[in-house]
Amino acid sequence: MSKLIVSVQDKGHNTAGSKAKDDIVYFLGEQNFESVILDIPKKKMDRIGYSLTTVPRTFKHLEAEIIVLQYPLYSKFLTKKIIACIRKYTNARLLFVIHDVESLRFYCDNQESEKKELNFFNLADGLIVHNHYMRAWLKEHGVTTAMVDLEIFDYDNPQQFQPAVPYVKSVCFAGNLYKSKFLTKLTGKTKFYVFGPNPLPDFARNVAYCGQYAPDELTQHLEQNFGLVWDGSQIDSCDGVFGEYMKYNNPHKTSLYLSSGIPVIVWQQAAVAEFVVKHRVGLAVNSLAELDELLDQVSPKQYLEMKKNAVLIGKKMRAGEYIKHAFAQLEEKVANREQHSKMEV
Repeated sequence: MSKLIVSVQDKGHNTAGSKAKDDIVYFLGEQNFESVILDIPKKKMDRIGYSLTTVPRTFKHLEAEIIVLQYPLYSKFLTKKIIACIRKYTNARLLFVIHDVESLRFYCDNQESEKKELNFFNLADGLIVHNHYMRAWLKEHGVTTAMVDLEIFDYDNPQQFQPAVPYVKSVCFAGNLYKSKFLTKLTGKTKFYVFGPNPLPDFARNVAYCGQYAPDELTQHLEQNFGLVWDGSQIDSCDGVFGEYMKYNNPHKTSLYLSSGIPVIVWQQAAVAEFVVKHRVGLAVNSLAELDELLDQVSPKQYLEMKKNAVLIGKKMRAGEYIKHAFAQLEEKVANREQHSKMEV
């Protein structure tokens, strides 16, 4: 084996894995990466034993040029042990695909946890981060590892692209509805169709609950003109921890919509808004309160152009072009750094 991607499955979790992580395993598999699966026990004591025996045994006899970890894993202890074993038993370049930076999401006021996470990043040879906003934050906070931007998450979508639909200014939203309190405060004439677990007891009058579906099935039920990317409790901004996090991350639901050929509506201050505006695949808005007026200003012809652009981006996502391109860039950047270090010596 020359290229490996390590997948961690946790028996203590209800889900078999993350859609985003599974897709990266799939797309890198097309680049001749082989998957190594670590099946983590449920009980804490069993996990310790697993980390001390199975993890070292897994990496002891592997011959690899590149090993990819998808961060974060389920445990800081396990992360530390895996990195240590890779360094001890292999000469592989260690690359991270970052799905979430917990220091930005959960550890905002915890300097000790932030320090540990940033140290993990500096133990890698290279990082694929979401975008230049996340990269700038990491660099500002002491990460010196080589980094490249993913731009947007790919999405292996088995459903057909959404066919041409009449422009009736409808909006869909998919996500964990319990933490989407803004759905109780929507006003105006725009109709919202929402999908996901934990529906709120009282939605706004212009919100229709449409049920919950598995990720691969959901896309065939999205028949609206736009997909909404929003978080928090307010309609005039994305607030709270997750709202603040949107200034740095690429929400995976953006890729869900675009991979279906559905243009998106995003918060103007979200990091992903730059991608949406640049590629003309939707609208960036300050407030959902202004949505009626903004949608009225979009002509059917303009909407059709956004939809065509969404399909073009969706085709790239379905082929894994973003992760493949980012890895090619990162491998080159890491190799150049290594060459430069040898010359200095």
